[in-house]
Amino acid sequence: MTSTAFTSAHSEPRAVRSLLGKLNGPWHKRALRVFMIVVVVHLAEHLVQAYQAYVLKWPLHQARGVLGQAFPWLVHSEVLHYGYALIMLVGIWTLLPGFVGRSRAWWLAALVIQFWHHIEHALLQGQVIAGRTLFGAPVPTSIAQLWIPRLELHLFYNTVVFVPMIVAMYYHVFPSAPDAARMRCSCALHPHPATT
Repeated sequence: MTSTAFTSAHSEPRAVRSLLGKLNGPWHKRALRVFMIVVVVHLAEHLVQAYQAYVLKWPLHQARGVLGQAFPWLVHSEVLHYGYALIMLVGIWTLLPGFVGRSRAWWLAALVIQFWHHIEHALLQGQVIAGRTLFGAPVPTSIAQLWIPRLELHLFYNTVVFVPMIVAMYYHVFPSAPDAARMRCSCALHPHPATT
């Protein structure tokens, strides 16, 4: 590698720093909007699935959300569920540097919860790859799934990740004066004079 690719032996490549800098600076507002749309659509799928199962009383194998009705294999694809959990984890981690103060604490809470959610999906994906289930279960089973049925568990996980994200977004969009002064993005709706 050339010395121009790195600023020092222990730093990230400039291209990565540059992209992360833009995503957490001038592009943070747009990146957050796109990411939150993906998150809300996914959560909505879980809510529709729960509505189908509990309000419409559809059998669980038919309660597949909106996309699952057109593409039934989506609901049963562990690789898809693991992929989404990984995208969520990477997305929350990637956008974390753009948050400061209170908003950062809440965004970090979402990251910690999503990390565990990702571990649960990794366990499920590992069982599919290995062709062996854990805990003597007839189907791939996560740890929390031993106590909470899968439909409810994944709605719960997505909700408990979403709630701190929303709180973080509130504090990020309406920052205190000290937090606003430290922000590198234009996400604040009412920036304080210190940021202008």
